[in-house]
Amino acid sequence: MRHSDKVLATMESSQSAARSRIAASWRRSMERHGLDPATQDIPVLETASELSERQERAGLLRSAATSQLDHLFSLVGSSGCTVVLTDTDGVILDQRCSDADAPYFASWGLQAGANWSEHREGTNGIGTCLVEERHLIVHRDQHFMAKNTAMSCIDSPIYGANGELVGALDVSSARADQTEGFNKLISATVAQTARQIEAETFRSTFSKDRIVIAGESKNEQNALVAVNGDDVIVGATRAARKLFGWKLSGTVTPVAATDLFVGEGTHQGFERGEKAALVKAITRAGGNMSEAAKALGIGRATLYRRMKRLGLARDGH
Repeated sequence: MRHSDKVLATMESSQSAARSRIAASWRRSMERHGLDPATQDIPVLETASELSERQERAGLLRSAATSQLDHLFSLVGSSGCTVVLTDTDGVILDQRCSDADAPYFASWGLQAGANWSEHREGTNGIGTCLVEERHLIVHRDQHFMAKNTAMSCIDSPIYGANGELVGALDVSSARADQTEGFNKLISATVAQTARQIEAETFRSTFSKDRIVIAGESKNEQNALVAVNGDDVIVGATRAARKLFGWKLSGTVTPVAATDLFVGEGTHQGFERGEKAALVKAITRAGGNMSEAAKALGIGRATLYRRMKRLGLARDGH
C-alpha cells in the first residue's frame, strides 16, 4: 500500500485519532492544514535576509545552544545524523552535519532557513514537537508526507528563561538501517541536551542573580530559580515552575526565597541546593574563587560570605 493511501485509510477511521497521537497529527495535517501526503515539494526556504533576522531575534538561544549542538553532533554525527536547532515557527536556525552528508540533507530540505512547521510539512519531528510541546520520535512512515518517510526524527522542545517555548532541538537521520531501538538510545540524549540549553539560557538571562537548584532529585536538576540580592526569587525554569505549581510561562511573581522554602524541612533543602551550586561552581573552576564567583554572577567577597554561612571551607568542601 502506498504511504498516501495508508494515511487516507487512517483518516477514514473515526477512532484512529483517539488511539494514536501520530494519527491525530495526520488528521490535523489533512483537515486543518489542507495538506496532501503525496506532495513532493521540499520545504519552503527563507531568504538570506529573513533567516538573518530570525537568527538575530534568537541570539540568546543560539548562543546558549552552540556548544551543546557541537557536543551532540560529536556523539551522533558519525552515524549519519544531522543536529538541528529551530525557532518556534519551525524554521531551521542552525545545523550540524558532516560535509559528506550535507548535500543529501539539503535535497530533503533539512538546511538552514527551511520551514518544517506542521502546517507546512505535516507530521514531522520538528513541527509536531512544537505543536504538541513534547519530546517525541517520528520514525520513517510515521511522517505525513510520503517524501519524508525515509527519515527518522528525534525532537525535544526548548523553553526560554521565562518558561516560554522558544524552539526545538532535532536529530534527524535518513539511514535506511536506523531502527526504532537506536532512535530511543538517541532520544534520551536529545532531551538532556535540550534541558542543558535551557539551563544555559536561564543562567545567561539572570547572570546578575544567584542561581539555585530548587529540586533535590536527579529528575529535578534543571529546576533552577534566580534569587536577587534581596533574597527574592525573580526567575524560574520550566522545571522549577512545575515543581512549585506556578504558571508555566511569564514573569514570576516575586517571592522571598526563605518564605518559599520554609516548612517541612524545605528551608534546609534550599540551603542544600545553594550549597550544591557553590560547590559545583568552585569545583568547575578548579578551586579558583574568582572564576567560581564570576560563574555564579556574584562578587568574590559575597562568595566567601555565603560559604561561611553554609559552613563551607575555603576549598569549597
